[in-house]
Amino acid sequence: MNIKDIARLSGVGIATVSRVINNSGVVSDATRAKVMAVVREHNYIPNGNASNLKKTRSNTIALMVKGIANPFFADMIKEVERQVNLRGCPLLIQHVEDGVDEINAALQLVKEKNLYGVIFMGGTYDHSEEKFKQLPIPFVLTTITTTKDVDPAVFSSVIIDDMQESYKAVSYLISLGHRSICFLARFPLVQHTTGNRRLMGYIKALEDHGIEYDASLVEDCEYSPSSGFTATKRLLNKKKDITAVFAASDTIAIGAAKALLSLGLSIPNDISIIGFDGIEMAEYYHPSLDTISQPGVDMAKASVEILFDLISGQSENKHVVFESVLVKRGSCKKINKQA
Repeated sequence: MNIKDIARLSGVGIATVSRVINNSGVVSDATRAKVMAVVREHNYIPNGNASNLKKTRSNTIALMVKGIANPFFADMIKEVERQVNLRGCPLLIQHVEDGVDEINAALQLVKEKNLYGVIFMGGTYDHSEEKFKQLPIPFVLTTITTTKDVDPAVFSSVIIDDMQESYKAVSYLISLGHRSICFLARFPLVQHTTGNRRLMGYIKALEDHGIEYDASLVEDCEYSPSSGFTATKRLLNKKKDITAVFAASDTIAIGAAKALLSLGLSIPNDISIIGFDGIEMAEYYHPSLDTISQPGVDMAKASVEILFDLISGQSENKHVVFESVLVKRGSCKKINKQA
């Protein structure tokens, strides 16, 4: 729908529709009601204001963040803002609530703000190729990608290999003699989520080392210390022989560590623990936590570089996979006897 369609369906002129939408000029109450009824019926979204209809695209970049409370995103957001500002463009940071489709949210912003480009940080993996093709401007997915069914030529991404990095963490624990290893993540059993991809790495590492996968050692929890705390207590109530905890985020690991310590257990003497992300807080927790450290700042910088290359037409869509680093700080210990 455009303003001409609204005018035709309302039986009035385009100028009258413009006055109604922008609440300017003289319009009778009856005419205003008639126009607004058509606007509501067809879910017409005005393009910001009347002057925006005459403008060319702005130079605003939008950063759509799902999970903005995640401490791992903090440094990434700062770097995106710095890199965008260095290129002379303003950055609009848009928090996307859980349950909201981030592509739909971006499409709305494109209409309202005449965006130059979009970076998606966090979110879901299950958008269709058709959905991506609705976006009329360049965009980059960072920290997330999509399913294999989507043609990689229609989008760009900057990611780590979640399965491979999870495999690395679990293999490290197994090399220390651990066999009863629990896994904590959000939506680990729901396909096309970060938690599920890290669960797949966990399972593969167990299988490759001859350890049978035990679903009772997997707990669903939010990416927060409080949720990690309660999930760990639930696990310990079910399983008394756990020797190691692998948390799919450092925030979960911090809560898990607190739960272990509150029960009088020692880290790593009684139970080893490793997190994921490499946030600063985990290093200064006591004890400092081992982790899989993602190169978040480098990923943010690469995302902006790719986006502006797309905007300028210097490159086609591309996909960059960064490698994470296993950081050992002393929260994991070799055990002499296998559980």
